[in-house]
Amino acid sequence: MTRRKMVPVAILGSGNIGTDLLLKIQRSPWLECKLFVGRNLSSPGLAKASSLGVPISSNSIDGILQDASDCEIVFDATSARDHLRHWPLLQKAGKRVIDLTPAKVGKMCIPAVNLEECLAEQNVNMVTCGGQASVPLIHLIGKTQKDLEYVEIVSSISSRSAGPATRINIDEYIATTESAISLFSGAPRAKVILILNPASPCIDMQTTIFAKVPDPRIEPLALAMEKMVATIRSYVPGYEIILGPIVENGRLVVMVRVQGMGDYLPKYAGNLDIINCAAIAYAEACAMKSVDVASAQEVTRA
Repeated sequence: MTRRKMVPVAILGSGNIGTDLLLKIQRSPWLECKLFVGRNLSSPGLAKASSLGVPISSNSIDGILQDASDCEIVFDATSARDHLRHWPLLQKAGKRVIDLTPAKVGKMCIPAVNLEECLAEQNVNMVTCGGQASVPLIHLIGKTQKDLEYVEIVSSISSRSAGPATRINIDEYIATTESAISLFSGAPRAKVILILNPASPCIDMQTTIFAKVPDPRIEPLALAMEKMVATIRSYVPGYEIILGPIVENGRLVVMVRVQGMGDYLPKYAGNLDIINCAAIAYAEACAMKSVDVASAQEVTRA
């Protein structure tokens, strides 16, 4: 049997997100990591990649531009500020880019909601962990409820799962998540709160959604959410609704919990896991589409 062609990819950023992403790609039937890039040759992430036999570089974006000529997809797992500098260079190099920072340069992608319409984009933004957890359900609130006035989400994550890049991106995190809420729900007003919880033992990621509507309709929303959760769990197994939808003080309330897969990071780091799982889902969909196109071209030539 002919072995399926794997799509070559590169990861830019050797921190927690990049390293966890690498381990997920290692078991993907569609993707193969050809280069793992950071800035510090002695970083744990580069050491892990090297131990797995993955080519590494400590030359940051220059490593991608010099050594990743055959890579079709680049995952940017650095920071929002860095992505603004990386994107023009990667665009010029003709790379498809999956941005895991809240830079909000490319089209915002929530795989459970708009995967298909993002497949033709050269740069997609995976929004934020809070966005990936909440936007699919907020999208349904916008579809099933009339006159949605306001949406607020409160995400609590373990402070141990918030690395340096997460902490310096908090302003961008809030702005990008609020933009995604408004875009996917139609809500005229949105508010985002992020809590870094220092509790020990570490807590799982939890996100609570509050939506103000004049006449809440629970039944159609609950049915739609049941289907949506099944879709999300197909690529984020640790995703679950733990409360709602209910009506409390005139607001719709839903609470979700996300537990990670425990690849490179502890299971409580569901906030990092969900955005990586979303990025992998998108990349694999791109890979499957490229294989379908190549197959169709072969049939045409025959």
